Amino acid sequence: MARVKLINIVLLATLLCSCASQFGPFVDRRREAGGFSNGTLYVGKSTDNEPAICYNKLYTSFEEVQKLADEECVKNQTGNHAVPTKETWFTCRLLVPSHYYFKCENKE
Repeated sequence: MARVKLINIVLLATLLCSCASQFGPFVDRRREAGGFSNGTLYVGKSTDNEPAICYNKLYTSFEEVQKLADEECVKNQTGNHAVPTKETWFTCRLLVPSHYYFKCENKE
């Protein structure tokens, strides 16, 4: 019986580790296969002018999230600085549950 419990614990830990392979922040924007126009090409909450970053507060500082949003604005040429507009919880993935929404602006 102890061997069965040990095997179950190992399998559960392996499953959890594989699901939790990405604790770092990421831009909530993915390409949709077969989409041709801007309206159907991307899915997710992020747009060119308003990046949405998924993150986990336990593992990620606000500075990391801000840096990723700034990089997204520069990459899309919609501004050189991201200004936070709102934050939501439990709207992204299970282990990366929070969203931070930004608006791209030009900072002088």
